[in-house]
Amino acid sequence: MAVTPDTGDMARVTANFRQYLMGWGAELSAWGDPDHYRSGLAQPQFNGVVRLRSLDVVEESMATARARLAGVPWWWWVGPDSPAGTADALTALGAASLGAVPLMTRSLDDAEVTEEPPPGLRVEEVGEGGRLRELVRTYSASMGVSPSLEDGVVRVEAGRADNKDIVRLAAVLDGKVVGTTVVIMAHEVAGIFLVHVAEAYRRRGVGGALTTAALRAGRERGMHLAALGASPMGEPLYRRFGFEAVAEYHLFSGPRA
Repeated sequence: MAVTPDTGDMARVTANFRQYLMGWGAELSAWGDPDHYRSGLAQPQFNGVVRLRSLDVVEESMATARARLAGVPWWWWVGPDSPAGTADALTALGAASLGAVPLMTRSLDDAEVTEEPPPGLRVEEVGEGGRLRELVRTYSASMGVSPSLEDGVVRVEAGRADNKDIVRLAAVLDGKVVGTTVVIMAHEVAGIFLVHVAEAYRRRGVGGALTTAALRAGRERGMHLAALGASPMGEPLYRRFGFEAVAEYHLFSGPRA
């Protein structure tokens, strides 16, 4: 069951979420209502709508999104920063529900929780060198992103306007990147994204090591709250680290024009 969040905390969390997603907008971003972004990559995770400001303009906003995102697959995220009734309005306009993602938070002012990494594993910060490509390759494989998009994803990652706010972490074992996470430090929130572990290395403590490192990075940079969208596989892990569900993001596929 979701706990009742502080209004100010929720505003900061959703602002962090919007900044991260809209940072994929290498081609266009921040066009107005709705808030949306376009990487140009043929993968729905990297194009979409992240907030509708007013339900009064939902039809016009859908038309705008269809026009601006024509030619690429995209998703529409409906979170606690969208008006009540947005999900029903999108369904009426032909959008298809893809399910809900729990939004979880944890205070970084509380006692630290850690898990011991597997023997030989280290978590290191990734810059713009070769490890960035390895990081992209690892999370892309876990997400089902085509290898043909690797160059494009690396280009967008390296060219984000907010890279000063981002810490990329790679779990490295025997010289190979086996897990990833990306943490955006913005709005006093450490937003944790792209937590992925290569299939052959799952259930070995890699996810716990990455979560420990992400929370520590947030504390070291003066953030007071950590937030993430949890997958069914990841939610039990995050609860062990003290995260609690505070809301949901409902995800819709963008209808074709």
